[in-house]
Amino acid sequence: MKLWQKDKASLKEVETFTVGKDREMDLYLAASDVLGSLAHTEMLESVGLLSKDELVQLQTELKSIYQKIQEGKFELQDDVEDIHSQVELLLTQKLGDIGKKIHSARSRNDQVLVDLKLFLRNEIEKLVISIQSFFELLQSQSEKYKEYLLPGYTHLQLAMPSSFGLWFGAYAESHLAGMDEGALDQFEALLTAPDQDVYAWLRGAEPVPPDYDNPVFAGLKQMCAQQSPRWKN
Repeated sequence: MKLWQKDKASLKEVETFTVGKDREMDLYLAASDVLGSLAHTEMLESVGLLSKDELVQLQTELKSIYQKIQEGKFELQDDVEDIHSQVELLLTQKLGDIGKKIHSARSRNDQVLVDLKLFLRNEIEKLVISIQSFFELLQSQSEKYKEYLLPGYTHLQLAMPSSFGLWFGAYAESHLAGMDEGALDQFEALLTAPDQDVYAWLRGAEPVPPDYDNPVFAGLKQMCAQQSPRWKN
């Protein structure tokens, strides 16, 4: 039974067409969903909607679910609609009505937005780290071969003298372009800004605004396309 389902079952073909690979994407968001819920329970306890004992029980179970996600042992059951429902189901199975309180004071849209923002932050961090190691390799090769001279060319004509090391350095600098703190700060601001559908930009449903069309976003978009074939153009 789906959250939106009434007294009649939908056609399986229609549901398959409309849902597509959403469940696969939800598995990518699983860790982010649990982290968001951990923070949400802190808020619920701070305003009196959870007791301290209930907070401890919920966070213990959420951390257990998170551990299973990290170990690759987490999955969506066939009759469960999405990641939010799966986490809530696991909590209620363990804690009863206390588990249902995880959904207090927030909507599904709230959860989706938090999940996506946490997911994107993590993907950006991984992207920067992966490029950094390649950048350092190119830089080390640049230093190693700086004395290996070769002629520079412009329009097939001999120009300024150069080196094999400088050639490596040029590639290093090209990968560094756009990966500075300013670009990362820009994305941090973007992820907290209202009315910005980053998800639509990543999957190609909407064009990327010129202000955000930089190497950080291009790399992130490519990474997401590789993880979810449905996003490929």
